[in-house]
Amino acid sequence: MVGNRLLRLVAPAVVFWLAPAVWAAHVDTRALTTHKAKSTKLSETQRTRRHMRHLASSRRTTQTAAPHATLTRTSVPARRHGYHERFFMSSFADGIGAGDLSEGEDPLVRQAAVDALGNMNGTVVAIEPTSGRVLAMVNQKLALSSGAQPCSTIKLAVALGALNEGLISKETEVSLGGRSRMNLTDALAHSNNAYFESLGRKLGFEKVAYYAHEYGLGELAGYDIPGEQLGEYPEEVIPEKLGGVGKMCSFGEGISMTPLQLGALVSAIANGGTLYYLQHPTTPEEVASFQPRVKRQLDIAPLIPELSDGMAGAVLYGTARRLGLNFNEEEILGKTGTCSHEGTRFGWFASYANTTVGRIVVVVFLEGGRPTFGPKAAEIAGLMYRNLYDHNFFMAGTPQPVETKAVGTSQ
Repeated sequence: MVGNRLLRLVAPAVVFWLAPAVWAAHVDTRALTTHKAKSTKLSETQRTRRHMRHLASSRRTTQTAAPHATLTRTSVPARRHGYHERFFMSSFADGIGAGDLSEGEDPLVRQAAVDALGNMNGTVVAIEPTSGRVLAMVNQKLALSSGAQPCSTIKLAVALGALNEGLISKETEVSLGGRSRMNLTDALAHSNNAYFESLGRKLGFEKVAYYAHEYGLGELAGYDIPGEQLGEYPEEVIPEKLGGVGKMCSFGEGISMTPLQLGALVSAIANGGTLYYLQHPTTPEEVASFQPRVKRQLDIAPLIPELSDGMAGAVLYGTARRLGLNFNEEEILGKTGTCSHEGTRFGWFASYANTTVGRIVVVVFLEGGRPTFGPKAAEIAGLMYRNLYDHNFFMAGTPQPVETKAVGTSQ
């Protein structure tokens, strides 16, 4: 009995003193085994860990692989959307307007346009909407070029066509998918692509093209303006893989529009429906003998109030609200446009001052890289309106160009 009790007391102590030696021997044995294993192949655990790391790395690379040639993967892998569009043209240029023929332009309007544009790579065209006279055209080489994708400014022509067809009113809500709906006023103000894609599909290409040509796209906007180019409007709908008629109506895919064509259309909206040939006098003598020339009358007078709320909303709270950073003394109505093509970004803004005096349409077109977009064009237009206002262009009693009898011309 005493022996058993003594054994129970002594045994733990023996184990306590022997355990380190036994554990050391066990560790030495395991170390030898591990070392031997390493000399021949990696352990299962190490292989698994390396394999998982490799899979994780491959997954990140796959998720961030560029799907298009104009996209590139960013060097920050933690970002969820790791792509940015690559642009190849500068948004800035020196000597803008050098070589322009400006002797027949309004000197006040031209100086306001030059100062507003600054060194941005673009053009400003100012038009008297009641006659079609070009009051100023800064960077005439670009203004008279073959044009560019109209981006969201095409929405003006699409909206007028849909209103003319009775397809919508300004309050008609169009489904954007799910429970989202929007009316024309907000769609213009916020430049909603889904809204105008829906209108385009409902109108169909034949009607869309008819109204586009009726409003002056695909034809020369000017009357005997040397160097003016035509732009392009396709004879058939673009392929569905490029978005079909919906993309043509949401941001002008497949279309090339010139600043003069857009200016002529907005002038017709501003004056109640008369589409004038634009004329650009180049000498004081041409100014003195100027005669407006009507291209055709557009049946849009009843539709303009339906359209104007959206154009006003763009400036007040929508895509053109940067205009208000520089000017808010008079009501300005307009439409922005932003898109890119083959490494060049385009920024459009077409507008008019809704006043009884100082009637003027301003079209700003920019091209370049990331700093170029529609809101920037609106900001430049705001600077121009500010310059005009500060020089009393919108004051009653300010001498305005004398209106002369229009010469009717058809095309």
